[in-house]
Amino acid sequence: MIGFPIALIFANGVEWYAHKYILHGTPRPGKPRYSPFPTSMKSHWQHHKIVRQSAYRDQGYEEGLANWRTRNEVKSLLALTAVTSLALPVAPFFTLGTYYAAGHYFYVHRRSHLDPEWGRQTIPWHYDHHMNTNQDANWCVTRPWFDYIMGTRVIANPELAESNPLGMRIPGLLERPLNAVCQRLLPGSIGS
Repeated sequence: MIGFPIALIFANGVEWYAHKYILHGTPRPGKPRYSPFPTSMKSHWQHHKIVRQSAYRDQGYEEGLANWRTRNEVKSLLALTAVTSLALPVAPFFTLGTYYAAGHYFYVHRRSHLDPEWGRQTIPWHYDHHMNTNQDANWCVTRPWFDYIMGTRVIANPELAESNPLGMRIPGLLERPLNAVCQRLLPGSIGS
């Protein structure tokens, strides 16, 4: 059963890595950005353009799979879960955790761009990714965990930001010590 939470942490790391290096691509001096999956990068940069022009909304999600960008996102998530399915015989809870993480990612990402106010309030780190002046930061969508671990969480508006690096509501009795530990251990964490 420990495989399920391990899968959630793993999925957040994959989310961070894929967003930074595949969807945005690696900058190269004097050349276009490089991605091993150029169609995914093209789709993602179009998503950025649309979101910037429409105050964080992406109507492509209303079209469902008829929209090529939505279709590309779903195919990518299915490909990732197909790879993690190889672990099913030896790590069933891990595999199920990756299935949950992929579905949760699509739900959260889609909803945030169909309901911008919900997205701004619920996943402010992703709102900052799109609407901040620095779009090469805040790589996580579902939770900001790896942005804090990797020091890539850039808070644009402290009043809207999450109150702890877990990006979830927790009792103040637990949140204060968590934030104190994170301020010491993680670069760019809450309150530092």
